[in-house]
Amino acid sequence: MKKVRKGVEEEQIRRLIGEACKARRRAYAPYSRFRVGAAVLSKDGRVFVGCNVENASYGLTVCAERVAIGNAITQGAREFVAIAVVYSARREAVPCGACRQVLREFGGEMYVISATTRGKYRVRRLSDLLPGSFGGEELRE
Repeated sequence: MKKVRKGVEEEQIRRLIGEACKARRRAYAPYSRFRVGAAVLSKDGRVFVGCNVENASYGLTVCAERVAIGNAITQGAREFVAIAVVYSARREAVPCGACRQVLREFGGEMYVISATTRGKYRVRRLSDLLPGSFGGEELRE
């Protein structure tokens, strides 16, 4: 496999974006109509997906990234290599602050692939999106 974009393999990127696109189609977004899909790659090679699930109270809305991580956790995965998030925006967006913190719980160096439905994407390290982050290791000191 050809390595691209800071160490993530092109085949992995395409696979994750494809799975996130499929999950995005199942999003429940009747209020914002902003559908989001996510696919997270575990260290053992499994892929887990999620989509955003809105709620009329807005505060109870759950982001696609957190749904994907929750799905992975329920299947026993705890270590992740990368997550792809697909949005319907013109430019690639990044996970919200709450999602960044949840992702940080499972590794600050995972790759975050922000993609659009038009095929544009960008790969970053989570640590670049959440500099100076707080994690479980601080609680063990």
